[in-house]
Amino acid sequence: MPDLSSGGPGNEADAAAVNALRSAVMRLSRRLKHQRVDESLSPTEMSVLGTLARCGTATPGELARKEHVQPPSMTRIVALLEAKGLVRLEPHPDDRRQKVVSQTGRAEAMLEESRRKRNAWLASLAEGLDEDEWARLRAAAPVLEKLAHL
Repeated sequence: MPDLSSGGPGNEADAAAVNALRSAVMRLSRRLKHQRVDESLSPTEMSVLGTLARCGTATPGELARKEHVQPPSMTRIVALLEAKGLVRLEPHPDDRRQKVVSQTGRAEAMLEESRRKRNAWLASLAEGLDEDEWARLRAAAPVLEKLAHL
C-alpha cells in the first residue's frame, strides 16, 4: 500500500490523484445536496434519516457517534425530526432510561423520493460520459463505497 500522506518523491502522481479525488468528491457532494426534495430539512437532518434507513433504530447516543456530533446536538436534531413527524421515540427494550429512534413511514417515503431525484440527476450527468468513462465509473463505485465507510 503506497504512503499517500507523505507527498515525498515518487508519490507526486499519487498525491495529485488524491487531491483530484478529494476535490471532485467534494464538488459532486455539494451539487448532490442541492437535489433535495424537502428544503425545510438541514443536510444534518437528512443525514440522520439516512443513517436510520441504513442502520435501523438507534439511541440518540449511537446516532451522535455515527454522525460525529455531540449528544446534546443529536438530542436537538431528533426533537426537530420528531416534531416534523419523521422519527418516533420509543422506550429502549433493555434500558428504560434510554429511548430508541426510528424513522416513520413519512421519512421513508421522503428518503425514497430524494434518492430517486438524486439518482435521476446523476444519471443525466452520466449520459455525457462515453462508454469507456462509464465503464471506469461503474468499476470505481465499489471502491468509492468502501472509502466512504472506512
